[in-house]
Amino acid sequence: MIRFSEEQAMLLDTAREFCQKQSPIDAVRQVIQAGQPLDETLWQTMVDLGWLGVTIPEIYGGLGLDLADTVPIFEAMGRQLLATPMLASTLAAQVLITNGSDDQKNQWLPKIAAGQIATVALSEANGSWDPDQIATHLNQSASGEMTLTGSKAFVLDAGVADVILVSALQGDSLRWCLLDASELPDGAIQREVVIDETRRSYSLSLSDLPIRADQVLPGTAFKKIELAGMLLITAEMSGGLEGVLAVIVGYLNTRKQFERLIGSYQAMKHPTVDILMGSEMTRSYLYHAATVWRDETDLAVVESAVRMAKCCASEQFSEAGDRGIQFHGGFGFTYECDAQLFLRRALWSQYQFGDERHQRQKLSALLF
Repeated sequence: MIRFSEEQAMLLDTAREFCQKQSPIDAVRQVIQAGQPLDETLWQTMVDLGWLGVTIPEIYGGLGLDLADTVPIFEAMGRQLLATPMLASTLAAQVLITNGSDDQKNQWLPKIAAGQIATVALSEANGSWDPDQIATHLNQSASGEMTLTGSKAFVLDAGVADVILVSALQGDSLRWCLLDASELPDGAIQREVVIDETRRSYSLSLSDLPIRADQVLPGTAFKKIELAGMLLITAEMSGGLEGVLAVIVGYLNTRKQFERLIGSYQAMKHPTVDILMGSEMTRSYLYHAATVWRDETDLAVVESAVRMAKCCASEQFSEAGDRGIQFHGGFGFTYECDAQLFLRRALWSQYQFGDERHQRQKLSALLF
């Protein structure tokens, strides 16, 4: 079942037009070369469009829509490889909405809707995001004082974040801790080198960082946050599939060999059609997952739909990116080939929250 809401249709049209204008492939390369952590003008424009408040309830200054309504935005962003902290901030807002106290929501959700940047530190130093493998500890002394100790990896946009939501283990219980970035010690945040250069990824190192009681979120929901991240990344991957297909088709329609466009050869046509079919299949899974996210109350049903979408996107996007390199011949293996940027995005996204093999293992337990 796929239900495409009126809000999603409006957001898709607006987002596609905006992203195409703001993030042509030349602009993507310029952003990478500049190395700036944030384009403040672009970010403020997105804030003015209301994108940061789409999922935030109206009482906190947002639009009060569902997370599924952001899927068209992330799909459009993925199509153009638009690099902003929106993924990190949207996911952090979900942590607060799902787990935060009234005071925590009142303090931070209006700020996020107004453009302050938030992020989530979920993955441990070994790359695992599994709640059963969390090694960051929230310790409490006999006098009641609490400290946070551990290391996190792949913390998106932490270098420009105002608030960081950190997953930690307190005794046998999983907890979320809210850190004001201005209170972190020098050197706690370090830039990481990742294959997708459009991403700003950081490590977070904490050693006996004092934590107040009002910094610990009362809610302990983790599964819903993992699935939310998976859904948004899958939306970006679906858009990325469209983007790399456009690069491939553009090349096949301009490059000549033996006085014929190489796109006229069946050896090029057939795999290109396979990529198109993979793109349509991924999009169908994605919007089915978005529909289930909005309408279904059974978390197991939601998890199955989201994992199916992520599985399909991981497989199809990485295959399309690889084909994009191969179709360009020797030039495809150079950094100047635009297909390189999409392959790098595909490889980064493929392993976030688990690749297709991981998803199939989880689905086997859910479905059978």
